[in-house]
Order: sequence, then C-alpha cells, then structure tokens
Amino acid sequence: MVEFLSTAWPWALLLLNVGLAAWVTIHAVLRKRDSRAAIAWTGLAWLAPIVGPFAYLCFGVNRIQRKAATLKLREAWQGRPELRLSRHDIGEAARATKEHPHLVGLDMLALKLSGHPLVPGNRVEPLIDGDETYPAMIDAIGRAERSVGLLSYIFDSDRAGDRVLDALVEADRRGVRVRVLVDDVGGRYSRVTMVRRLRQLGIAAASFLPTRLPRLPTFANLRNHRKILVVDGSVGFAGGTNIREGHWRALGPRAPVQCLHFRLQGPVVAHLQEAFATDWAFVTGETLSGEDWFPKPRRAGEIWARGIADGPDEDFETLSKVIFAALSVADSRVRIVSPYFLPDARLIEALCVAALRGVRVEVFLPSENNIPIVDWAATAQLWQILDAGCRVFVTAPPFDHTKLMIVDDIWTLIGSANWDPRSLRLNFEFNVECYDAGLAGALHGIVDDKVRDAREILLDEVDGRRFPTRLRDGLARLLSPYL
Repeated sequence: MVEFLSTAWPWALLLLNVGLAAWVTIHAVLRKRDSRAAIAWTGLAWLAPIVGPFAYLCFGVNRIQRKAATLKLREAWQGRPELRLSRHDIGEAARATKEHPHLVGLDMLALKLSGHPLVPGNRVEPLIDGDETYPAMIDAIGRAERSVGLLSYIFDSDRAGDRVLDALVEADRRGVRVRVLVDDVGGRYSRVTMVRRLRQLGIAAASFLPTRLPRLPTFANLRNHRKILVVDGSVGFAGGTNIREGHWRALGPRAPVQCLHFRLQGPVVAHLQEAFATDWAFVTGETLSGEDWFPKPRRAGEIWARGIADGPDEDFETLSKVIFAALSVADSRVRIVSPYFLPDARLIEALCVAALRGVRVEVFLPSENNIPIVDWAATAQLWQILDAGCRVFVTAPPFDHTKLMIVDDIWTLIGSANWDPRSLRLNFEFNVECYDAGLAGALHGIVDDKVRDAREILLDEVDGRRFPTRLRDGLARLLSPYL
C-alpha cells in the first residue's frame, strides 16, 4: 500500500493539475471578453502547474454580482423627487447643442452607459490638496443635520484621519445618521483600522470585501477605489483624495502628496448618493432611502453634470468607453493628468488618432511615482503616443495624485479613476463628467500651474534609454494588465 501511494501521488498531482487547467481554459474561453486575456490565462494555467490555476482563482474570476441588490434598491428609490427641466434649461441645452454638436453623441453614450441623465443646476468647486479638501469636508460634516455618508479607499488613523473622525463622532452625537464605508485593503494601511475605531465609538461603519484569510484569494483583486462624501443629500465631495496625512501638506507630512478633490452641490449630488447607497447596501444589507438621504434636488449653479459609476460588475468598463468616446470626438485640445498611466491598446490608439487628427493632446505624469514598477511600465509605452504627436510632461515633486481630463475647453472628467487597468477594469470607481466652459477654464489654470515647473519628455529621450533600463521597463510593461 505504501509503495502504491509513493508511486501514485505524481499521477494524482498530474490529474489534479490537468483538471484545474482544463477548468481555467473552459472558464476563460466562456467568460473572458478579451481574447488576449483568455489566451494568457489559459497559457499560464497549463505552463505553471497549480500556481497558474490558483492565480486565476485569485485574480481572474469576478465574483462580484450586485445586479439583484441594485434592482432592489431602485425599487426602494422609486418615486423619489427628480429635477424638472425649466424652459431656461431647455434653451441652454439647445444652445449648447448648436455650439458643440460634436459632444451630443458623447452625452448620449454616457446616458446609456450610466443610466443617469445630464442634470443642470450644479456647482463644482476644485479643492487643491488636503489643505483645502479636509477643512471643507470637516466643515460640511459639522453642519450636517440629517445624514452623512462617507466612502473612501483609504481612511488612515493619523492626524488627518483623526480630525475627520472627530467630526463624524460629533455629528453622530447630534443625532445625524452617519454611515462610513472603507475598502478593506485601503483601510489596512493603518495598524488599527478606522473601521474598528468607528465601531468602538458606536458609529455604523463597514469594510468593503474583507480580505482576511481564508477569504483573501476570493477578493484580492476587486477593490472599492471610490472617494465619496455626501452630507444631507445636498453637498457632495468626490475626486482623488484619500483621507490620510500625506495629502494635508500644511501638516508637514513625511511623504507629501499633491491631489485634487471637488465639492459639488446641486442635483448631481444624488448620483453620488446613489453610488454610496448601492455600495453600503451591498456590504451591510441596509437600504438608505427617504428624505434624509435623497431630499428634493435644488439648484446651486449653472453646470450640467452627470455621475458615472464604474466597476467589475454591471458597470464594467463604463469609464473606459466614455474616455474613448471623448477622445474620439475631441476637436481641439485634450489634457490628461494621471498618477498611473497604463492605457490599454484601445485607448493608446484613440490618443494617437486624436493627435494625428490635429488635436493637441497633453499628458501630465508625476516625475516621482510612489510605485516604481508602474512608472517603468508607463515609460515603456510612451513612445507610442509620442510618435503620434502627443506631448508628455512630468510634473515637479511631490508625487502628483491628481486625476483629471479636459476636452475642448468645455468637457471635464473628474473623480477617482486612474488611467490603468486596475481602475478601468478591476476596481470600483466613481467619476463625474461636467459640461461647463468656466469650470474647464479653472481646471486649465490648475494644469497651467503644473506646466510652469514641469519637464517635457521627448521621443529621443525615451528611445535613448540604456539597454538595461529599456529591458526593465519592457518587462514591467508585460505586467501592466495587473498593475
């Protein structure tokens, strides 16, 4: 018997690996939208015994299915007050259509993808770094009367986090309904997580997709990267700023970070609230509805805007399609600011085509990246867009975490998404598109400030890197679908 087992186990292991590899092959062929991804995962499963199928189980399978929960929420939200278009709104829409006919198709596409109409009457204010963002958020929480919904990828237990925590605790003591959701991976940047501290203080807080073993393999790759705060359903905050000390540069942090966030008022805040409420219901099962969370929308400005949710479930690649469409209809100028720049082949082609059509395309990247391998992979791809006529600049330190896109001096895309596969395929993100020349002009001014201290990267510089550097960057680029 012992002799039989000693000779049989290699065959058993072989059969196990063949079975697992066959399962990966069948699953990838039937489920993967991208044939290249299906081929890559199939090859890895057969060429890397046991390890390949395990990697596919961890990172290749999307288990997030929130469709039923979303339908249930929409039923609960039926009958909530909506903004009615006035005669002035209809006239403004007609004027904009006449002046910018090339953007009509972009509006139609975003409507079909997001399910949200473009709504007028909004005010959108840029907030630079945590120095402007956190005081504004804390002030809004301090004025809350009915509800506070906060969602963040990172909510650190540090000087910045403690001040936001104090505001949340005070609001809860006033009788405000406070709900806090933090991604489980991002929340663990602090040894003592903010979710744990909030719960100890009696505040409703939850972690998005806990990763503690044995569930780590299940949800290691599907993170909630959104940054949303909504107060009383009427004041919202969204953008790229996590809640951590590094963003609050006035505190003199050890690793300072540049970033950009936004305060929003008007009907579009309901789109932020809907994204938060959907995530909260998915994690906790609690439905947030009624006047406390969705009051009657009120106008606060003149900007037309729309919230766009993106994620690896029913909102799959929504933002990627919107970005592709915006590049396709761009008429004169495109400006992109992103800390991580790893566009897929489709977006690279769209950038190149726009530049070849005569559109002035400018890309701004940080000169100092906090993830070196991402910087290497990004550099390996730059020659493609530089060769087509796009211009690339690296911004001065400290690390620039800004996420921004401006098209034709009127259309802007703001929010949490980076230009990389993790944001555009694997994470849950939330962005807002805005149609307003005044806002676009203000954001151009912020980018112009970056240009003054930026350095342009030319094609000769990229091509002239030493062979070991080019090889390193090229190998890093092979990992770009997972970065």
